[in-house]
Amino acid sequence: MSIKTNKSLTKRLKVTKNGKILSRAPGFNHFNAKQSRTKQLAGRKMNIQSFSNKTIRTYLPNA
Repeated sequence: MSIKTNKSLTKRLKVTKNGKILSRAPGFNHFNAKQSRTKQLAGRKMNIQSFSNKTIRTYLPNA
């Protein structure tokens, strides 16, 4: 029996060619009008996430 990939997690993450895991900064989906422009643009950046190998194997078996 193969391990299933956690689809809700894969939609929020991106795995790069070299195996780094990227995700968007939390809290920037809406209500950004009151924020300064620099803070708005900072929310568009992808952040490198650090997960243990056990967590990666559990949720992203094909990564």
